[in-house]
Amino acid sequence: MITRLLQIIVLLAIAAQVQAQTVARPDVPDKIKAPGGEEVVLQAHASGSQIYVCQPGTDGAFVWTLKAPKAELYNQRGAIIGHHFAGPTWKDNDGSEVTGKAVGKVDSPDAGAIPWLLVTATGHSGNGVFTRVTSIQRIHTKGGLPPAATPCNASRQNAEAASDYTADYYFFALAK
Repeated sequence: MITRLLQIIVLLAIAAQVQAQTVARPDVPDKIKAPGGEEVVLQAHASGSQIYVCQPGTDGAFVWTLKAPKAELYNQRGAIIGHHFAGPTWKDNDGSEVTGKAVGKVDSPDAGAIPWLLVTATGHSGNGVFTRVTSIQRIHTKGGLPPAATPCNASRQNAEAASDYTADYYFFALAK
């Protein structure tokens, strides 16, 4: 009986230690660093598209304007754990969601990729992994720029085009 109790205590201690291990903050430029006092609560890899629509810009010339992302979120084992879509919104398979607004941006080191971002959470729904998220970083981007090979002009007004992209997202919450 005592041996079994000790085994359970050891297993619980190991489980607590594994759970307490955190993902390290990524090394990023200052303009997109998450605020101090926040820790990474989830890291996910996204693969999908940036959807653009052909519209007149502020100067009247037609340009591809971002409509929304549409991507799946993967964990480190390659399993789909959620989705990323208009808002911008991230939704976990547990039903929790976070929406946000970009507050920082730097060019990607890859000239053919969308910028790296710092996003501040502006809303939450559901109860789960995204409930406490306060900041999100989009880094390690590949692709996703407006379609250079597809013309955007008056004859194509409101046409949509998708550009494939991948990125890593780091989700932060206030440290416990």
